[in-house]
Amino acid sequence: MKSYIVFGCGRFGEAVAKTLYELGYDVLAVDGDLQKIQDITPYVTDAIQCDILDESALDELGVSNFDVAVIAIGANLEASIISTIYAKEQGVKKVVAKATSGLQGTVLEKLGVDMVIYPEREMGTRLAHILASNSIIDYAYFSNDYGIIEIVIPEKWIGKTLSEIDFRNKYKATVIAIKRNGKFIITPVSDEKFLEGDNLVIMGNEKDLVVIESL
Repeated sequence: MKSYIVFGCGRFGEAVAKTLYELGYDVLAVDGDLQKIQDITPYVTDAIQCDILDESALDELGVSNFDVAVIAIGANLEASIISTIYAKEQGVKKVVAKATSGLQGTVLEKLGVDMVIYPEREMGTRLAHILASNSIIDYAYFSNDYGIIEIVIPEKWIGKTLSEIDFRNKYKATVIAIKRNGKFIITPVSDEKFLEGDNLVIMGNEKDLVVIESL
């Protein structure tokens, strides 16, 4: 079972730590604010108050024993950098860090972070896509300008198959699932016929998804 250490128990870090624990993983939450530690203690494996700027205090955490470190510190750049460097030096297999700006993200990438997350940017992108389309139900953005959308099937696709639509060539995107009657058909075959009431989960480049959203 993977073990996680989460530095920073603000709204983002708290949500990550609680969810990982609910999924059955061992989670250590770390923050300098005693109140935040007291609030999160019932929802994680362990929670420790620690001055992240104090290396001797970090030494007491046993960071090297964890598989993944989540640096959920956005506002305090110094604490974000120090905890990132420390996790890398301790040999943590995967380090994921939150960034609140492009500059902070660049710094974290240069420090060797495996994944940089921009929660505010990604939520803004998601909301904009949902607001701009009458058919889109949900939108998830991930790196390299790619995303996943869930849309109500356009009327002109009802009764047709993926091959008849020539989906991949025409729209340069991939239908990764069909949601039908509350259940998912994963990686549908090319002769799967779309039905009225279907929702489609589609992955592709952001600019290609915009074309699909406008149908």
